[in-house]
Amino acid sequence: MKIKSFLTMALLLAAMLSLSGCVPGDGASNAQHPAGFFWGIWHGWIAPVSLVIGFFKHHIRVYEVHNIGWWYDLGYYIAIISGFGGISLFRRDKH
Repeated sequence: MKIKSFLTMALLLAAMLSLSGCVPGDGASNAQHPAGFFWGIWHGWIAPVSLVIGFFKHHIRVYEVHNIGWWYDLGYYIAIISGFGGISLFRRDKH
């Protein structure tokens, strides 16, 4: 059972790292084409990866500054809450 959970986590980590090419501040969004709701969801999911990348590349941020406003914020916070709250699903009471 441990091997299966390890492989699952390794696969998720590999997928997240390979898809992190769309981090906030990478130039994909600008004033003419701001990030919307779905970009907010994506940026919320990869926020921890963006934080680590931001230590080494100063133009990368956790939050996209060129966004459409409230809808981007809603998507971002939905992803943050569901992503980090979903970790508790993997915790089990061992009693």
